[in-house]
Amino acid sequence: MERLDKILANTGRWSRKEARELIRAGRVTVDGALAGAADDKYDPAALFCVDGTPVSGERMVYLMLHKPAGLVSATEDPRQPTVLELLPVHLRRVGLFPAGRLDKDTEGLLLLTNDGPLAHRLLAPKRHVDKTYFVQVEGILDAADTAAFAAGMTLGDGLECMPAGLERLEAPDAAIVTLREGKYHQIKRMLAARGKPVRYLKRLTMGPLTLDPALKKGEWRPLTEEELAALRAL
Repeated sequence: MERLDKILANTGRWSRKEARELIRAGRVTVDGALAGAADDKYDPAALFCVDGTPVSGERMVYLMLHKPAGLVSATEDPRQPTVLELLPVHLRRVGLFPAGRLDKDTEGLLLLTNDGPLAHRLLAPKRHVDKTYFVQVEGILDAADTAAFAAGMTLGDGLECMPAGLERLEAPDAAIVTLREGKYHQIKRMLAARGKPVRYLKRLTMGPLTLDPALKKGEWRPLTEEELAALRAL
């Protein structure tokens, strides 16, 4: 059960203040009856209407974003711009958050949602959901780097990294890295330990999601029904 003004605000169409004004003006009904006060609590699955038009009280949003460098993966930050600032105002009102962070200077696939349980399933360490990245380093990657990733690494600060994939590409400084966990700055730390600092990093996939090649940096789109079904099947 949630406050009526919060339920209406969660649709993204109104602020909490605007929702309270609608309720006071007698423009809101719940299951066919005139709504009471803004702080009255209702089941979000009820039928809500504003001026006779139904609005959903249960609104889960799932967006694929091509994150550019220079933005932090957070809902708010007092000093730096966040990925949510790429969205229109009405989508900033529905409680979206990044499901799995990318570093400020890392680009690529980022899922934005307000579905906490789904995000938890996607990110839970015990589920070991694969994530792949395109990486470029300073230096030349070799077979010893691939073997070190495959064996798992213990870094100088004691961080234990699970076995991971490092598939070298034609360019000697480039590879596709596959992780089954997501520790802080993990790829950068693993490659720094190999003496090959990262100079570019881009996430390509996250579980069943693949970055849409049609999305330019900073662009986003809703997930397709097929993508959402694949996520829910995890």
